Amino acid sequence: MIEIIRQRLGSYASRDAREEKQATKEILQEVALYLLWRADFFQVAALQGGTSLRILHHLPRFSEDLHFILQKPDAAFEWKRYLKPLMEGLEEFGLQSEVLDRSRMDRSIREALLKNDSVSNQLNLKFVGVGNESPVRIKLEIDVNPPAGSGFAHTYLDFPLDFEVCHQDLPSNFALKLHALLCRSYLKGRDWYDFNWYIKQKIPLNRRLLQSALEQAGPWKGVKVETDVRWVIERLHEKVAAIDWKAAVADVERFLGPAERASLKLWSSQFFAHRIGQLSFA
Repeated sequence: MIEIIRQRLGSYASRDAREEKQATKEILQEVALYLLWRADFFQVAALQGGTSLRILHHLPRFSEDLHFILQKPDAAFEWKRYLKPLMEGLEEFGLQSEVLDRSRMDRSIREALLKNDSVSNQLNLKFVGVGNESPVRIKLEIDVNPPAGSGFAHTYLDFPLDFEVCHQDLPSNFALKLHALLCRSYLKGRDWYDFNWYIKQKIPLNRRLLQSALEQAGPWKGVKVETDVRWVIERLHEKVAAIDWKAAVADVERFLGPAERASLKLWSSQFFAHRIGQLSFA
């Protein structure tokens, strides 16, 4: 089974150790999704976030971790039901990995960690050889109390084998990205890269979900927010005006290929003010 993974890795035609490691991580993400599907995980959960965009919608940037939400809130959710079949499945593919439950039951975001400290030997990596290991860490996070109003879709994938993923639809994924973008206390350039991608794809915003998320977490928690067009646009302009765009570029460029990195020189308050003007609502 490991030959399937080696063939997939070869298809990336990585040019250096950084690209090779990103490709390896993405392949392990796909294998993990298949194994979670096999364990009936997607009967209760949905994939969302940057990795969802990358794998399902060909977002041209790599993504580090796997993010999920429950389809219905469940404070009793535990990762342990799914981690044993995940680890056993990785062994079937010839990957000697660890899967650790890092959850705290008093938090709505429950975490697990997939780690592989010797993946370079297992996959015969070209740029990272024996004695120069490049450990892979993939964090799995799930929101067990997601805000109301999300829409869901289902997509069939064929690597490593045929399977089906339940995931947020694009307007809903956009809403939670915009929530993070407005509420995050630190700068993350990847938020703005994804925002620009949504605008270019003409994805409408799920305003109901954004409103629920704003009222549930962040600086507007507990406040009745009316997320009309004017309110959203004003908040975005305030955010754009305060950003250090050089720092934003530095955060995202390592996840991009050369062609995508070249376009980052456009990033400025003026550029994103223009993009805000193209925002549409569901």
